[in-house]
Amino acid sequence: MTGQTQVIAAVVIFLLTYGLIISEKVHRAVVALAGAVLLVFLGVLTQHEAVASIDFNTLGLLIGMMIIVGITKHTGLFQFLAIWSARAARGEPIRILLVLAAVTAVLSAFLDNVTTVLLIVPVTLSVTEALGVPPIPFLFAEIIASNIGGTATLIGDPPNIMIGSATGLGFLDFVKNLTPVIVVIFIATAFCFWLIWGRSLRVKQEQKTRILNFDPRAQIRDWLLLKKSLFVLSLTILGFLLHQYLRLESATIALSGAALLLILSRTDPEEALLAVEWPTIFFFLGLFVVVGALDKVGVIHAVARGSLQLTGGKLATTAFLILWLSALASAFVDNIPFVATMIPLIRDLGALTGMPLLPLWWALSLGACLGGNGTLIGASANVTVAGIAERNGCPFSFLEYTKVAFPLMLISIIIAHIYLYLFYLR
Repeated sequence: MTGQTQVIAAVVIFLLTYGLIISEKVHRAVVALAGAVLLVFLGVLTQHEAVASIDFNTLGLLIGMMIIVGITKHTGLFQFLAIWSARAARGEPIRILLVLAAVTAVLSAFLDNVTTVLLIVPVTLSVTEALGVPPIPFLFAEIIASNIGGTATLIGDPPNIMIGSATGLGFLDFVKNLTPVIVVIFIATAFCFWLIWGRSLRVKQEQKTRILNFDPRAQIRDWLLLKKSLFVLSLTILGFLLHQYLRLESATIALSGAALLLILSRTDPEEALLAVEWPTIFFFLGLFVVVGALDKVGVIHAVARGSLQLTGGKLATTAFLILWLSALASAFVDNIPFVATMIPLIRDLGALTGMPLLPLWWALSLGACLGGNGTLIGASANVTVAGIAERNGCPFSFLEYTKVAFPLMLISIIIAHIYLYLFYLR
């Protein structure tokens, strides 16, 4: 293949891959893998170049955390937290909604947000059934909270994992730079929840009493495994806090935690590996190769030069463009392929201009993670909750969700815009 033909092939395969991912007619893992294999088959990349383009730190971090969470969920810890939240809110529906949203946000900061909603949503449906209230407001709040909470740390949302792995930014970097604004955004969003649903969610005292009679401790199925899981989770999070000082990659920390918990719990490895979302892992793998081809043939460098002409090379203009473009794009397409494309683009912008890249990385993270709240297809957690809701007889439509979530997403991006300006771009 000539150089020009390689460029055309890389762009066409990238666009086809993206289009099929958006259409959801074929599973995204199959699409990404097919695109990757086709690029190697056509000679755009050699097999060695394809493997070199895969970010194994991202994959290792995801696999390690999935194994830890998969073992921990057998303890009943997450059901305990949901029932405890309902009782702490004294059976008042809007309070339960806000407390469950807060629990979802906190868990999503330390687990991946898809896993969090998989664990919280089924219990939420039981709580709303006992209260006799519509579950949709609770589900919407948990989707939005999961994406907000996931933005706060390195390990909470796949885009952050990818950014951290590509840049060397550590767990503490994300906590220091993103958690403060995420706390503000969550409080503002929770206030909006109260305005939207506070008056409509009313129940009789007997229904509140039914919730108060639930026993959270009864949800714990294995106390010994719970102690072991909490011990390993604590060590793993401590490892994330210290990994830069220990000079260990985040994947090493996560996989070490997974190995330790497998040893301590004596869980069957085959059963533990079933908890890993292998389609997601292979989706990432194929996607890294597809984007690596664009990087190799020079397309991303060319787009970076075009972006420079648009922004004039000004840091603030570039950061705000990335923030809003990421938010709006991630509302309508999966934020993972978008971020995979943007990472090398931002690197090239830095190489061409010499501008500091930290504000651009934070703009990308805030835009991509928060923008995923905008529509039902914006993030994996959204689609996951919609699927659970449909299976449980309470489906909701794309438009029904978007009418609530898109304005809330815009509010969060406006807050992020102000934050970036005040602390990084003045």
